[in-house]
Amino acid sequence: MIMVTGANGQLASLTLAELDEREVPALGGSRTPTSAQRHLDFDDPATLDLTGVSTLLLVSAGYAEDDQVIARHRTLLDAAGRDGVAHVIYTSLTSAGDHLGFALAHRATEQMIKTSGLAWTILRNGLYAELFGALLAWTPDGLESAFGTGALSVVPRADLAAAAAVVASEPTAHVGKVYDLVGDPITAGDIADRLGVAHRTIGLGEYRSRLLGNADLLPFQPPMLASIATSVRHGFLNNTRPDLVRLLDRPLTDPLTVAADAAAAMRPGTH
Repeated sequence: MIMVTGANGQLASLTLAELDEREVPALGGSRTPTSAQRHLDFDDPATLDLTGVSTLLLVSAGYAEDDQVIARHRTLLDAAGRDGVAHVIYTSLTSAGDHLGFALAHRATEQMIKTSGLAWTILRNGLYAELFGALLAWTPDGLESAFGTGALSVVPRADLAAAAAVVASEPTAHVGKVYDLVGDPITAGDIADRLGVAHRTIGLGEYRSRLLGNADLLPFQPPMLASIATSVRHGFLNNTRPDLVRLLDRPLTDPLTVAADAAAAMRPGTH
């Protein structure tokens, strides 16, 4: 049986839908499970029941500080070894993102998986097209960001979910593989052009000040978001690789359309 963690999250729920469409039996695990899911709380080891699971798709529990994320993943991997899981698939971060503010927990988890004694596959996911669009800010004159003219190789979540479903459906064909799942590079200016508005670049200092002044952000989030901005601005995340197209065996979903739709949804007065 396949289990997908974080079942009610956006990537995991899309992956479960993909598996269902392929008629591949899979079970969701969640800290807030529905009646059809298994209770799985990484912070409560007593809930980590992986009996009957042969393939574990570990969707990163990255919404926390590094030490907490790594501890969560280590606890789950210990449970996987105890309960007889054969193969772990992990949704990690694109290889070009090693310098990002949230890369360490991903790379530490990869190391833990590779030394766990379990068969493994690493999916190094590019940043979401939906995220890129949502990080642009609306002004009366159009869009603004700290991304400058830098390009980002974004991927729609649906394509990453489809790739995860491909691997989970036939894990033995992907043992010991690291896939770099990135799409086509686009810029903030491209998104603005698609929406027919102007794009204005702000400085990284101004962007960081805005992030630090945002009471809705958790303490670890401003440096994380600032690292994305400077990495895009200075051309460190515009890499391309064929892995995603090869796994899906189809053209990729247009990332510019997805990113532009996400930006448009954030426009004041849209809702």
